[in-house]
Amino acid sequence: MSLYDVDVNTSGGQIKSMSDYKGHILLIVNTASKCGFTPQFEGLQELYEEYNGEDFYVLGFPCDQFMNQEFENQDEIMDFCQTNYGVTFPMFQKVDVKGENQSPLFEFLTEQKKGFLGGEIKWNFTKFLVDREGRVLRRYAPQATPQKIRNDIDQLIKGS
Repeated sequence: MSLYDVDVNTSGGQIKSMSDYKGHILLIVNTASKCGFTPQFEGLQELYEEYNGEDFYVLGFPCDQFMNQEFENQDEIMDFCQTNYGVTFPMFQKVDVKGENQSPLFEFLTEQKKGFLGGEIKWNFTKFLVDREGRVLRRYAPQATPQKIRNDIDQLIKGS
């Protein structure tokens, strides 16, 4: 299985194939609207604006598995992200990033890059950097700010 075999649901509920992102550099993030790391939306949006012309996307996947830090309603999630942080990068339907109902996308990502404490995602704003061929290059802990990821993105863009 590859990243491009996975389907996800857009914020509006449409099925989207990850193969639509083939040839693009991706930063895939599990997000939450009511988390201590929520201000990272601002930095994620800055990265998206800075590199979007370089075939780069930030993809946000809301998750409510960590202390119920996400809104129930998808419209509330989108309104919060757009109103408070000006988010224009693609956001998707709320997903489970671990456990019995783990989304196929996060199952793939966590199999590719295990992380410090094994494969399971431990908190909101875990980030995965994916190259143009769909390879998961790096996994970043929630504490890693978007600014700290900028150099890795620069190297990928310049190297391709």
